[in-house]
Amino acid sequence: MMTGSAAVPTEPGRQAGLLPRLLPGRIPAEPAGLREHLARHGAPPRCGPDPGGRRQLLAEVERSGLTGRGGAAFPAARKLAAVAAAGHTPVVIANGSEGEPASAKDKVLLAREPHLVLDGAVAAAEIVGAREAVVVVHPAVLAKVAHAAAERRRSRLDRARLRVMAAADGFVAGEATAVVRWVQRGIPTPTPTPPRVSERGLRGHPTLVQNVETLAHLALIARYGAAWFRQIGTNAEPGTMLVTVTGAVRHPGVFEIGIGTPVRDVLGLAGGPSVPLQALLLGGYSGSWADAAAAGPLPFSAEGLAPLGAGPGAGLIAALPGGACRLAETARLAAYLAAESAGQCGPCVFGLAAIAGELAALAHGRPSNLDRLARWLAQADGRGACHHPDGAVRMIRSALAVFSGEAELHATGWCSATSSEAVLTAPRRGAG
Repeated sequence: MMTGSAAVPTEPGRQAGLLPRLLPGRIPAEPAGLREHLARHGAPPRCGPDPGGRRQLLAEVERSGLTGRGGAAFPAARKLAAVAAAGHTPVVIANGSEGEPASAKDKVLLAREPHLVLDGAVAAAEIVGAREAVVVVHPAVLAKVAHAAAERRRSRLDRARLRVMAAADGFVAGEATAVVRWVQRGIPTPTPTPPRVSERGLRGHPTLVQNVETLAHLALIARYGAAWFRQIGTNAEPGTMLVTVTGAVRHPGVFEIGIGTPVRDVLGLAGGPSVPLQALLLGGYSGSWADAAAAGPLPFSAEGLAPLGAGPGAGLIAALPGGACRLAETARLAAYLAAESAGQCGPCVFGLAAIAGELAALAHGRPSNLDRLARWLAQADGRGACHHPDGAVRMIRSALAVFSGEAELHATGWCSATSSEAVLTAPRRGAG
């Protein structure tokens, strides 16, 4: 797994550089220990119980423009403010579940810089007035994060109590309400809202559920300030982000970029395409397909990818080689997403299964109907108990739009692909 960084000035007058921020330039065999972490960044600033200090740090986060790096890109300050204002003792949950099969950014961050994430979790706890922060991480990095938390306990570094636990397996297990339910009951399924978890979450307390990369950025903002944070990225979307690049590239891996870096330059960090590309999956398995040539010059940002109907999502670019069957790849992902249903509503249980079956028939030359597929997609969209069906619909619709010519060809029993090899994985439950 490669790691690296790129600093690309995206607007006149913006300062390039200041990378890496989250990940050190080297690739250590072990995560940074507490002593090394404090030597690099200094002691984390604390606002303590003083309401004025808490308000000041919250205002700095708001000025920074930090948004969530878990996929939704919700303003971090608004989340913090909502939990802080909810009354009753809040709880913080650092979400490092990373159920997206192709993504590795959170695992890499937690494996290499666990203390930066824990700094952010404690800073968030101080802002909202929480006494406890639960850190939910992928099992692959559980031991390293637990070791880092133990280091901090021995040094009596934190006022908030840190508790580290393994995340549940599954695509929907990282959704905010599913994480809360997993921590409380050991059942990783989303729950209907309202109430929002910011109002009543873990054990009935107002709960901040924040992605671990977002918390790492928060830790740096607390130290270096909003102006420093905004020196890279764009005015609308400041800062850096971690991106997983996978598929038909020479050196797949996780890379830290300034938001707004052109897509082709992000691919360049991974050594560039290993073969000519036909398409890119942007944002994750519930993201959007895009033509590779059209996406290449666009900024990797919500604003930059909007003309393609796409977005950064969970920070993923998957490169599809020219010889692969575009519809077979899409059908495989659709089948995976259907199998990952939480089993709580008809649009997810029956709708996604029917859609995946129709798409598989289209991909593999069996009798199918494009009009029926479009009708089923419309019936599933926006009608689920959670947003899982919406993401699946978005990905499949983008495929049918970007690969419309190929879909029509398949409908007549033909396929233009020259390779049957699968590019994107669709793992079985428990295999990750």
